[in-house]
Amino acid sequence: MSSQPGHYGTALKSADRTGRVEPTKATKPARRHSGDMDPLSRAQEYYGIDRDPMRNPKLRTYTSRNRSTHEGLNFIEAVLSLTRGELAKVHESTLRARKFLIPVEQTLKELLSREDTDSNWQITVDDIGPKVLSVGTLGSRGLKKVDIRGTYMLSNLLQELTLARSFGREMIVLDEARLNENPVSRLSRVISTAFWDNLTRRIDASNIEKVALDAKDWTSDPRPRIYIPRGCPEQYEYYSRLARKRPEIRLDVRWLPKEKITGEYVRDLNVAPGLLAVAMEEYVDEKTGNKDLRGLPFVVPGGRFNELYGWDSYMESIGLIVNGRVKLAMSMVRHFTFCIQHYGKIFNANRTYYLGRSQPPFLTDMALRVYEEIKEEPDALVFLRRAFQAAIKEYYGVWMADPRLDHASGLSRYRPLGVGVPPETEASHFTHILRPYAQKHNMTNEQFNEAYTWGRIKEPELDEYFLHDRAVRESGHDTSYRLENVAADLATIDLNSCLYKYETDICRVVRTLFNDSLEMSAEFCTDDMEPGYREVSATWGRRAKRRRALMEKYMWNQEKGMFFDYNTKKRQQSTYETATTFWAMWSGVATPQKAAIMMQRALPKFEEIGGLASGTEESRGQVGLNRPNRQWDYPFGWAPQQILAWGGFLRYGYQDDAERLAYKWIYMCTKAFYDFSGVVVEKYNVTEPIDPHRVTAEYGNQGSDFKGVAKEGFGWVNASYVYGLTIVNTHMKRALGALTPWETFHRMTEQGLAVVLDRL
Repeated sequence: MSSQPGHYGTALKSADRTGRVEPTKATKPARRHSGDMDPLSRAQEYYGIDRDPMRNPKLRTYTSRNRSTHEGLNFIEAVLSLTRGELAKVHESTLRARKFLIPVEQTLKELLSREDTDSNWQITVDDIGPKVLSVGTLGSRGLKKVDIRGTYMLSNLLQELTLARSFGREMIVLDEARLNENPVSRLSRVISTAFWDNLTRRIDASNIEKVALDAKDWTSDPRPRIYIPRGCPEQYEYYSRLARKRPEIRLDVRWLPKEKITGEYVRDLNVAPGLLAVAMEEYVDEKTGNKDLRGLPFVVPGGRFNELYGWDSYMESIGLIVNGRVKLAMSMVRHFTFCIQHYGKIFNANRTYYLGRSQPPFLTDMALRVYEEIKEEPDALVFLRRAFQAAIKEYYGVWMADPRLDHASGLSRYRPLGVGVPPETEASHFTHILRPYAQKHNMTNEQFNEAYTWGRIKEPELDEYFLHDRAVRESGHDTSYRLENVAADLATIDLNSCLYKYETDICRVVRTLFNDSLEMSAEFCTDDMEPGYREVSATWGRRAKRRRALMEKYMWNQEKGMFFDYNTKKRQQSTYETATTFWAMWSGVATPQKAAIMMQRALPKFEEIGGLASGTEESRGQVGLNRPNRQWDYPFGWAPQQILAWGGFLRYGYQDDAERLAYKWIYMCTKAFYDFSGVVVEKYNVTEPIDPHRVTAEYGNQGSDFKGVAKEGFGWVNASYVYGLTIVNTHMKRALGALTPWETFHRMTEQGLAVVLDRL
């Protein structure tokens, strides 16, 4: 039984709305009988439904959950004692597609002992086992053995057995289709049917004691705590009632102040950190018939997170919409609207230590993508109006106000509020920075940290360092040598491209959908605005033209053929080459002429075998023990850079380039998924052809540490994968399913084209 690419029983045809790849007509499996289940159905359906094998032997899962050992033996005897007629029916089914009768624990134990030679609960190309395991066929009642061969099929077997055990199964009938599934189809399927579900959270009584606890709470008495904005008395009452009803969870419910949030106030909250409340909805409890509140769902970046994150959510929404999860993406827009209404900004994440910090703004595009899917629904325009009112408030109150606006250039910077040492980092994170100052004052690091943070010691140089550190984190690009010790002074190409997109989106939507007059509700007015005033498109059109002119003046480099960050303190262009230059194409700020130059001069600097690198090796400089690599620098590639670059290339008509870059990224992700037990991680080394998921810079790589089966992937990589599959053509999908590197695919298609031309 081969496990080589291309031998999966089905060839690729096209991706449907869920990213699932359909089989070609010639290789579609035979029609299933009425008792059969889709062999590629989601795990909770495939493994999670109790069925009686004696009543219907055609059903695939011959077990029930949580049987005793005695019951399990009786059950196995029952299967082995099927009548000849019943067995004939089963055998007829296996002629259409092979099925295996597998005892879960026994097979799992044998599989791991033989194949997981590095004992990490994964089966990868690094393991040196025999790469073969025999399992019994259903048609022979488990007596006839068939070999499962190769890393991919064995790792899929490990994943399926791990899932079956999680549903309490002792014996299963396993379809071969779940083991030899085309890897593009398999990854697309698990993203759509498992990863999004496992990354979905909500904040309410169902889980507050878990999600409100913070692993970064370094205080002496960590406890679940939530802060409520003054405009939400119903949430304050909801959580207070919960705290009274369930005193054992020790939930601490607190108001945020009415006064304006300051850096000092954010610092003071560090002694009692907590969650910041996000949006809830009213519903009728079916059990009691009473109205109550429940949290709106949202998607988190990775499995260890419980908070609503900023630009991660935008990237995730793109994938959610591709997979038909529009309501979930809509819910996340509503969360952002709530945050701007009550807090004035979209947070890095909804924890108290992020009260002064935002992230790259994408709300207008996010809302428009959802609106395009729901525009025929009755309240679609109401949804869009509130989202755009919120974006306008954010634009005025965050990005075009002090301290983020540089008045001299007219451009904006990442420059969040904050005092002292950022508390969300581990205690040792800044040890090397604080040590010289602690020695200067004859203190331990801990003593100096406390004295400095609470203002008893003044160190202006350290203030400057942490100003830039916070700005790096607000940018979302933490960390990079591009931003180190300079971030708060940079008017970045990424931020100003986002703001240009805000300006053009608001201009177009106000003009075309709101009759060129958008009335601003009181809750979306900044302090200096009069409720009820109206926004008109011409104002936003002029702002967009002005920003484009300023970006061309300060950021465009004709010789290099790309946009650069602008240092507002030194009044000069940065020289660091960054992939965020392509955000100028995504947003539309680049003219067609400049876009053509960027494709010719800039793109070759960033393109690698796995897609776009975050920066160039030349800009990053030498790295070593004394100057370690940063995760947002070369040679690492991130999903957001790919997604926005693809969108920019498509916007300007560079379809071939978008397809090529999407192909390279999808191939890299698929190859790692295929060779390394289904892994999907936060970021990749786009220069590494063998194991691109192994990134040791700074924080390591989220998503690689799992046992048996990866259950979440990583949010924006999941999104990039299913979105990328909507860009590549059908022929490319087939080649990706056969794990064909781009160079091979390109060479073969060029040769094929040459043959066709020769025949003309």
